[in-house]
Amino acid sequence: MSTAREHHTVPLSVLLKRELAHEKVEKPELVYGQANQSKKGEDFTLVKTECQRILGDGVTTYSVFGLFDGHNGCAAAIYTKENLLNNVIAAIPQDLNREEWLAALPRALVAGFVKTDKEFQVRGQPSGTTVTFVIIEGWVVTVASVGDSRCILESAEGDLYYLSADHRLDCNEEERNRITASGGEVGRLNTGGGAEIGPLRCWPGGLCLSRSIGDLDVGEYIVPVPYVKQVKLSTGGGRLIIASDGVWDAVSAETSLECCRGMAPDAAASQIVKEAVHPKGIRDDTTCIVVDMLPMEKPAIPHPAPRKQQVKGVLRSMFRKKSSESSSHPDKEYVEPDVVEEMFEEGSAMLSERLDTKYPLCNMFKLFMCAVCQVEIRPDEGVSIHAGSANMRRLRPWDGPFLCVSCQEKREAMEGKRQSGDRHSSESD
Repeated sequence: MSTAREHHTVPLSVLLKRELAHEKVEKPELVYGQANQSKKGEDFTLVKTECQRILGDGVTTYSVFGLFDGHNGCAAAIYTKENLLNNVIAAIPQDLNREEWLAALPRALVAGFVKTDKEFQVRGQPSGTTVTFVIIEGWVVTVASVGDSRCILESAEGDLYYLSADHRLDCNEEERNRITASGGEVGRLNTGGGAEIGPLRCWPGGLCLSRSIGDLDVGEYIVPVPYVKQVKLSTGGGRLIIASDGVWDAVSAETSLECCRGMAPDAAASQIVKEAVHPKGIRDDTTCIVVDMLPMEKPAIPHPAPRKQQVKGVLRSMFRKKSSESSSHPDKEYVEPDVVEEMFEEGSAMLSERLDTKYPLCNMFKLFMCAVCQVEIRPDEGVSIHAGSANMRRLRPWDGPFLCVSCQEKREAMEGKRQSGDRHSSESD
């Protein structure tokens, strides 16, 4: 979980203009493969390449890779696989140019995750799912995640980047504090006599994750609001590994890259799964997707050996930062080498922070439309996302974005502002 901090990032407009000015390849060639060994049958994947969309400046394409690791049944994973992408795309205004579309994507991912969770919970089924959702547009990779599946990137230069967060209660103190502040309890399974065993779990329900889609029986402080990271690759490309916790419980990021070096993506995915399952046999569903992003004018070549580097924890930021001087002059031409650039990163669980935006996009969103479920609302029905926050004092009553009454209730429950109702305990994960 990333903590709030200033990011000295290169503006998206500068990156895209530099790309065009240097006549660089506008998009990589994507080559992918996936592998799975199933014990529970609760892991599902989504692969959609060359998805077309009409922009204000022409027709372009994007590709989607999703991994859904279900628990307490597979209903939530299947539903999310079938509906999440449509919900995300519906939250992006039409007729945006490429820069605007990419800038709107992180906010749309938040809305899409929350809408999918809200719609699934109406069905009354108790299952839940982790989600790692990757959208690749040109050289820009955007990753949204809840739960403990993960996505890593090895750049063509041999550097390792973590593009997702781990929402396990055992390793995320910030999430533990958020849950207890919202009315939940965090503790290990009590076997009687004061003995406690197993990982930290959220009670009621016993889920060891702080974020997921579904999990009706756990309470709404287990939120579907995703951690989102967006980066622009160098034109040398790179390799993505998206895998469920069945892989990461047994294999480190460095090992996963090293064990399949030089292999094609399909063979690489199989090798990573084999590496994870081999020591102790299959104990959980073990799923891996490998995506190579390659310059189209170059043949596939073995990835370079990774550089020696100290990686302290999954969530350490390893992106190259610009100096404060260069960051304060966004229109000046950058002369740094062609490397991976961070464009966006946010992990807050608060919708009021996530549906607002640092990008100047407010005028692109319909004023009286719910920012989550996209239904039209009358002016007297909408509730500003800023309602109840300190920012409301300096904003006008009609400043959006807005939520419908149902989504406002969902937000209040997730943020601990009202009780989420009685839940029935069940063991998960």
